[in-house]
Amino acid sequence: MRVVVDTSRCVGHGMCEAAAPDAFEVNDDGYVTVDHAAVTNLDDAVARAAVAACPSAALSLDPES
Repeated sequence: MRVVVDTSRCVGHGMCEAAAPDAFEVNDDGYVTVDHAAVTNLDDAVARAAVAACPSAALSLDPES
């Protein structure tokens, strides 16, 4: 399962970073940056929690990956 980030929707709430700090970080500009290796290795439950926590729906899951 892969987490997909739509950076155009991100408003920098940081909820994804709180749910999975090794995978997501809100940068100095206020937008999410992604550690792709860490995101790829996220536990499914953690990935789902990060996606669910995003108030701007900038994250989604791609179950085919």
